Amino acid sequence: MEKLQNYINGRWVDSHSDNYVDVLNPANQEVLAKVPYGTAQDVADAAAAAQEGFQEWRNTPVSKRVQYLFKLKTILEDNADDIARTIVLESGKTFIEARAEMVRAIENVENACGMPTLIQGEFSEDIAKGIDEYMIRQPLGPCACIAPFNFPGMITFWFLPYALACGNSYIIKPSEKVPLTMTKIVGLMEQLDLPKGVLNLVQGARETVDAILEHPVIKGISFVGSSNVARYVYAKGSANGKRVQAQGGAKNPVIVLPDADIDMTSQIVIDSVYGCAGQRCLAASTIITVGEHKDITESLVESAKNRKTGFGLDSDVLMGPVITAESKNRVNSLIEKGLHEGGRLLVDGRNTQVSGYENGNFIAPTIIEDIPLDGELAATEIFGPVLSLVHINTIDEAIRFINSGRYGNMACIFTSSGLNARRFRHEAEAGNIGINIGVAAPVAQFPFSGWKDSFYGDLHGQGKHAVEFFTQTKVVIERWLKEWNRKF
Repeated sequence: MEKLQNYINGRWVDSHSDNYVDVLNPANQEVLAKVPYGTAQDVADAAAAAQEGFQEWRNTPVSKRVQYLFKLKTILEDNADDIARTIVLESGKTFIEARAEMVRAIENVENACGMPTLIQGEFSEDIAKGIDEYMIRQPLGPCACIAPFNFPGMITFWFLPYALACGNSYIIKPSEKVPLTMTKIVGLMEQLDLPKGVLNLVQGARETVDAILEHPVIKGISFVGSSNVARYVYAKGSANGKRVQAQGGAKNPVIVLPDADIDMTSQIVIDSVYGCAGQRCLAASTIITVGEHKDITESLVESAKNRKTGFGLDSDVLMGPVITAESKNRVNSLIEKGLHEGGRLLVDGRNTQVSGYENGNFIAPTIIEDIPLDGELAATEIFGPVLSLVHINTIDEAIRFINSGRYGNMACIFTSSGLNARRFRHEAEAGNIGINIGVAAPVAQFPFSGWKDSFYGDLHGQGKHAVEFFTQTKVVIERWLKEWNRKF
């Protein structure tokens, strides 16, 4: 059985930890590899290598730095199918979902290739007589990413290409649940022949995370995960003087107005709720119908029942398992909580058995209707394939309910009314807004926004926010007098 290693200073090395855990295929519990829980010494080794590599990398012209990214784009494109299969095996999603994940990762590499323009500063001549002032951007230093399990190939690329293009060295800490994907990608990135120490990978869990948050050499930290952990990462990292961008959890509401196109809406909503088995921070969770709801309810129920659940590499499968047996138990307990609070099951996905994968962590699409708006289920991120369906009389009530929640990652509306859409866009308290869109995922040129308990920090991943995050500004005020010129 393969024991995964760290990648430090251009070499694959064993962890200092003797504690290894199994990496499991969530569809059948097959052991794929063993991953070390990691130690503070692993992080110290990576930080020392990153600090050394930074000295050379920061002085490499940006036009040359992006040449590595152009090559990386080609490598990822050539190996996207192979990487996608690894994603399926360790995360449980379908091949189509995994392949789409890699498309989004590559988009961020493409966008970061524009860094010679993105990193440009500003210049003002003669702010006073004979005095010029300008601002330049310089890299922070070694930075790190603490990545989640649900998008093992994509989320690191919200940060990594921008960090490198801006002149920083980088340390990746993949989730211990899905370490194979990034291990494979870093192995492919060896073809880039980056200077030693510029790219590093450390495996591990809590001890590794705490060491990253505490190590003085690491200047910036990017995190995606639950809100409780995001809050911890932000508080501890910033207390240690680091820049931190910490994306948290979500409870993404969707309003369906009476004038929405029923067929289009139900299909888009179902894809949003059950894509990646509901394990994504932009999965629609609470569907709010306004006014008449019989047709949309029937359409959602029919679509949910017809969504095939199984192993992600098998044909016609549209939804895979949740990541662990613990996650399955947690989702089932939340379904029970919703029923205890008075909700009604329209579609029950519990106790799902998939032939040939009887040990898998499967929950089929589930719909609960009429959960109380002030109940626990209405406020809790389920992170599983469960649609909560509630009926509200007016759009005013619907927007008030949305804005009363603790999360602010995404909110969507389905309507043919431009006036209502504009009002929703203006009033809804969320960082990513969808109008007749089920997954309002920003493309690489835009930041992945989040409000309230869905984000801790100031600058998000992707786009210009990433450039701002991975650089620090230096303002120069300059005077040259004519009489200082030497005459030859």
